[in-house]
Amino acid sequence: MGPLAPPAVRKALTWICAAGLGKTDERVPGRAQPAAKQEHMTMQIPVITVDAFTNRPFSGNPAAVCLLDNDLDEDLHQKIAREMNLSETAFIRKLKPGDDFSKSSCFGLRWFTPASEVPLCGHATLASAAVLFHVQKNTNSVLTFVTLSGELKARQVKDHIVLDLPLYTAYPQELKEVEELIKAAVGDMIVQDVRYSPDTKKLLVRLSDTYERSVLENLKVNAQHFLSAEKTGKVKGLILTVKGNSSGKGHHFYSRYFSPWYGVLEDPVTGSAHAVLSSYWSEQLGKKEMLAFQCSHRGGELKISVRSDGRVDVAGQTAVVLKGNLTF
Repeated sequence: MGPLAPPAVRKALTWICAAGLGKTDERVPGRAQPAAKQEHMTMQIPVITVDAFTNRPFSGNPAAVCLLDNDLDEDLHQKIAREMNLSETAFIRKLKPGDDFSKSSCFGLRWFTPASEVPLCGHATLASAAVLFHVQKNTNSVLTFVTLSGELKARQVKDHIVLDLPLYTAYPQELKEVEELIKAAVGDMIVQDVRYSPDTKKLLVRLSDTYERSVLENLKVNAQHFLSAEKTGKVKGLILTVKGNSSGKGHHFYSRYFSPWYGVLEDPVTGSAHAVLSSYWSEQLGKKEMLAFQCSHRGGELKISVRSDGRVDVAGQTAVVLKGNLTF
């Protein structure tokens, strides 16, 4: 390294040398050499990154999808999720010998944030279905995923994938109990309604109808502060929502979603949050068919159909942006 090398270059070269990447073979005839390290078996897992609830790359909500022929060690799921460092990493696994990603119709499915496993993730389920339908060319009309939230089904309808999700009721919540958390999220903004979903541990905060979409979009939120502001221990996700355009041609409602309790400060587009939002806004608007938009900086659109059997169809588009292998 000459004296003219810039600091960044010197640092990089120092790292290369320290790692042994630039070393020559310095073996001396007659001198005993260290025993060769025993090679370990290399494992490869296919991984695909999919942007969900959008048809445009670099928008919607990205999820990494791993295809597993066999179960992994429990801690390896979490290590991979941390390595991918997206809001969720999904693991699709074959359930029995002879299963095939292009021909079978039922698979196991788990979801991990960089911090922990979660019981339900809509956008990573949409991404998983997209991988099977579009990448693996699965020929079934309906796919079934066995998950911590029961069996979830996905089907193709034209250029959308429709998820069959549980519908979760949000009940009136006493403001005083969560006042500090709400203040940490929206400051002195006018709050019109507060609901809590015990099944999902999500708090729904509806802002005043006087606020338009742009107000929610431009709201500066420091979700890290939620951890100290939430005193009850029962909230694991915060939904902020406003009523949409009353003309009937635009979106029926808008939302943003935060979950620092699971290591996700803000989730770009959240299917599981819409399992709660769908129930709430269907009741408020008197509608079963709705169009929703989650207005994070990436943004994403969801088509919603509330069913009479206590479930909800959430439909969205997808864009496959990356294909490769995890090697370890």
